[in-house]
Amino acid sequence: MTPLFKKFLGINWILMFTLAGLLAFGVYAIFNASSFRTDSPLGLDSKWRDQITWIGLGVPFLIGAALIDYKWIRWACIPLYLAGIGGLVYLEIFGVEVKGNKAWVEMAGQRVQPSQFAIMSGIIMLAVVFGELPRIWRVFRHPWLRIIVGGILAGIPAGMVIKEDFGSGLVWGPVFLAMLIVGSIPFRYIITMMLTTLCVVPIMYFFVLKPYQQARIDTAWYLLTNQMDKVDTRGDGWVPNYVQTAVASAGVEGKGPLSSKVPEQRSIHRMFFPEGEAHSDFIFGVVCEEFGFRGAVLLLSGICLMLLQGVFVAFSARDQVGRLIVVGVVAMFFAHTFQNAGMNLCMLPVIGLPMPFISYGGTFMIVTLFLMGMLQSVWVHRNISPVKKAGSVGREIEFNDDDD
Repeated sequence: MTPLFKKFLGINWILMFTLAGLLAFGVYAIFNASSFRTDSPLGLDSKWRDQITWIGLGVPFLIGAALIDYKWIRWACIPLYLAGIGGLVYLEIFGVEVKGNKAWVEMAGQRVQPSQFAIMSGIIMLAVVFGELPRIWRVFRHPWLRIIVGGILAGIPAGMVIKEDFGSGLVWGPVFLAMLIVGSIPFRYIITMMLTTLCVVPIMYFFVLKPYQQARIDTAWYLLTNQMDKVDTRGDGWVPNYVQTAVASAGVEGKGPLSSKVPEQRSIHRMFFPEGEAHSDFIFGVVCEEFGFRGAVLLLSGICLMLLQGVFVAFSARDQVGRLIVVGVVAMFFAHTFQNAGMNLCMLPVIGLPMPFISYGGTFMIVTLFLMGMLQSVWVHRNISPVKKAGSVGREIEFNDDDD
């Protein structure tokens, strides 16, 4: 039996079956959300087929990343990070603006979202900074120095993304916070940073956010607090109002696949959801309306199962770098799921964040499958010693975080 085949057998197959179930459910949800739009000039009725194609393109990245020892990121993190920054610079110059957001570039006839590559490389870079640098250079055992270096490395791409796509930029916050917690940063530093951030939020709302972004926050607050008289249902409140109606009218069982239980299949999402976004940003609203409360619970339970298995993999990691990679990936998936479900339930402002493995998206699908492969790599290589020296196998240098 070859070592490569042993690694293949050592993959966490429970996690793989969970992932396969989510991918299959996502394709079916996209089919329900877009297959009836046969007259669309954008070819929306074939989006579910396109999603299968993107999954097929992403699977080699998943398997390849799972079978290759993740220790290579110690040398590849800088080129990957610079490539991610380069993609954002290219976006700034040649980006395509869609509905007010310049978040895509045209490559080979396809739209690519560089911000997704940037956060992928950022997770890998931060894992090395918090997990590897303290072992190499003693000076990085000071928590404040690791926070500064990590903050700069995360802040540069986050700021570039927020400038063009506020929603995608917000993902950096939960990812960075989770990696700080697991990266042996004392809680006094983390609490101070969180309090400082809370003080800055009002300033950002009034002086940084654009008027339409402020309107989205206000609309979400009015819907959440049942102040319907303040909601502009002909303007900024159009989509949130109908998304809320679709979810609320679904009941426990929903309106059936392809809205088969309502007359002439006249469901809310078919008539009032933005046709170009029902299969991406508002896919959870479609799932709620078509499959009801039980369908939504089934979907969220599947994602929770995947995230919990990711946490289990983090506990099993052989070193701090692997643990940080897994935590960064889990935090990213959680942030996307929380925001997507929250805005479809009108509990959070409408921000264009897709739901992992469910929403339609080419770049996002490939990136998430690659990151899932990195998570699998941490599991597959959990029993392989990261350090092999004479008289010492797998021994890591311990350091004291209070050494400042």
